Amino acid sequence: MARTGGTSPRLFESARAAIRRRITELFNDASKGERPILRRADALFAPDSVAWRVNGDIVTMMIGGVSGLLLQMLHPAVLAGVWDHSDFRSDMHGRLRRTAKFIAVTTYDHAEHGLAAIDRVRGIHDRIGGFLPDGASYCASDPALLAWVHVTEAISFLNAWIRYAEPHMPVADQDRYFAEMAVVADRLGAAPVPRDRASAEALIRSMRPALRADSRTREVAQLVLNQSVGAALTDAASGVVMQAGVDLLPDWARAMHGLKMPPAPLVRARAHALARTLGWAYQGSPNHEVWAADVTVWPRD
Repeated sequence: MARTGGTSPRLFESARAAIRRRITELFNDASKGERPILRRADALFAPDSVAWRVNGDIVTMMIGGVSGLLLQMLHPAVLAGVWDHSDFRSDMHGRLRRTAKFIAVTTYDHAEHGLAAIDRVRGIHDRIGGFLPDGASYCASDPALLAWVHVTEAISFLNAWIRYAEPHMPVADQDRYFAEMAVVADRLGAAPVPRDRASAEALIRSMRPALRADSRTREVAQLVLNQSVGAALTDAASGVVMQAGVDLLPDWARAMHGLKMPPAPLVRARAHALARTLGWAYQGSPNHEVWAADVTVWPRD
């Protein structure tokens, strides 16, 4: 018995470390020397900000990211930008990983790194444009288009957090989240940028007449929802995230995509279980600490 008691903690820590390493591999390109972003006291947002609270949960951010992407692509110009200027067919995982890295850098890294990341993305947007199937032109730097991408992303991240982490989140904190995330949207050139939940919901309602779903929308959506990340257990977890992302969509958006779902209670139970598992795995992780500016090397796994 004494021997079992002595080895169990080590086994638990080994299991935690193995899960964290796998998550690190999923979200960081080792060939480029990428590592998880350390949380910094001098980030764009303070450690006690709502952005730090919401944007730091892996499961809710993945669920919100999937839901937000499915919402975004209902706008013909967003879809065209992905279709014309992205390697989504061969590297959808890379696209999602780059989005996750952008959120991490702009939320937690040194403020100058966050601002530089925003400016790089703005520069990319300035070079992206083309024509829709009906001949109308589009430009990725269009302020209204950027506002659509921003609001769908922000509300999806927040809704996933509320559903799976903080169901009784005060409305005042929800409003603070939009006000904080507006810092990023403003610098990207988006307009109008909502600064509270009511304004975010109103902006989405105002954009609905412009939304469409066609064969291209369905192709991109299926590539998002059916991607493989390389291992059976990881793919199983990814499947839970994808189903929960679809479940998080508004009914009208899910109907536009023509997506059917298993019963919502089953989807949400699986997502809650995944969130608990990763929450356990990240106990004691350096991801949850605030590091001084002179700490430049990832301190430990």
